[in-house]
Amino acid sequence: MKVALGVTGGVAAYKAAELVRRLQDEKLDVQVVMTSAAQEFITPLTFAALTGKKVITGMFGPDDAAPANVESAIEHIAIAQRIDLLLVAPATADILGKFAHGIAEDFLSTLYLATKAPVVVAPAMNVNMWEHAATQENLMALRARGVHVVNPDEGYLACGMVGSGRLAATDAIVKKVREVLGIRSDLAGRTVLVTAGPTREDIDPVRFLTNRSSGKMGYALAEAAVRRGAHVVLVSGPTDLQVPEGVDWLPVRTTEEMRNAVRERAAEADVVIMAAAVSDYRPAAASASKLKRGSERLVLELEPTNDILAELGREKGTRFLVGFAAETDHVAENARGKLSRKGADIIVANDVTQEGAGFDIDTNVVTLFFRDGREIALPKLSKFEVANRVLDQVVAIQDRSQK
Repeated sequence: MKVALGVTGGVAAYKAAELVRRLQDEKLDVQVVMTSAAQEFITPLTFAALTGKKVITGMFGPDDAAPANVESAIEHIAIAQRIDLLLVAPATADILGKFAHGIAEDFLSTLYLATKAPVVVAPAMNVNMWEHAATQENLMALRARGVHVVNPDEGYLACGMVGSGRLAATDAIVKKVREVLGIRSDLAGRTVLVTAGPTREDIDPVRFLTNRSSGKMGYALAEAAVRRGAHVVLVSGPTDLQVPEGVDWLPVRTTEEMRNAVRERAAEADVVIMAAAVSDYRPAAASASKLKRGSERLVLELEPTNDILAELGREKGTRFLVGFAAETDHVAENARGKLSRKGADIIVANDVTQEGAGFDIDTNVVTLFFRDGREIALPKLSKFEVANRVLDQVVAIQDRSQK
């Protein structure tokens, strides 16, 4: 996983060197970004030596002195797309104000606007600056946008005053990073099999039946599970998504290919999560040559595909089985019926017509249905957050059953 560490200008900037080491201990790949003011307190060479990477100090080159070129001009966009988290520590009142008001005048503030990764800030400043209404209003705005804030500690400050404003302890910052990234160890020693994406059923050599699934929910589950220490097997239909690091990826195309891959690997799994949008029907006979346009109606005969989830439910044994149900109406009724028919332990259901819960977006709105009759409705969350909420329930139920 990749973390961009923004270092801004304050006495606490030297503590960022220790923070780099601690992040590396968590097996995180750290890219340091420094503001010009930060370089008055600690040199880029220190961070370059710790990370083995070029430290970014300006929009177009070191101190903006290098000649501009296309590569340097778009570097902030490239990094914004690659990172899993942006951490700013220490975060001065100045950078908080820029973030809150969308001011992008240097690399770090531009990176903040350009990334969709979660953001963590650890403020450090004079107590009066910390308590100022402007700073608190900026923090309120950032929190409302989902930015995670690690509040400063109280104590003696470099200015000689006593109060809040001292950079939070490194342990507290790392703990927040782990929490936001979903890094835990509660799935260590377990194998989690996840299915994701659509399947495709051929009509002829150039056409196929499929659905609108992007695979984002399944890939989020795979990434969340591997971050929590699991050995993850990801059986995926065709998607354009990047495979999470550390995942055993098995690409498939048709429902039958997915069925075979799942059945082959299910024996080793402690948990199976069927998040794929598997085709329910396929052409009874695919044409060996392209079907030509004609003036008459074309009737396409379909036959049902194998029900992978139901097969797993019948042969579940001690495995924990999670199914997904994308619905357009009667969500609870259909989810309850699927829970019973398929032999699953949890059904994660959503109304795909609801805002924030459709296909090919980064959020979801789901309700979890359990065999004991419980229901847990989740608000609109990122798919990664939904994945962790689902895994929280899997871990809790499995752990209770083993006691």
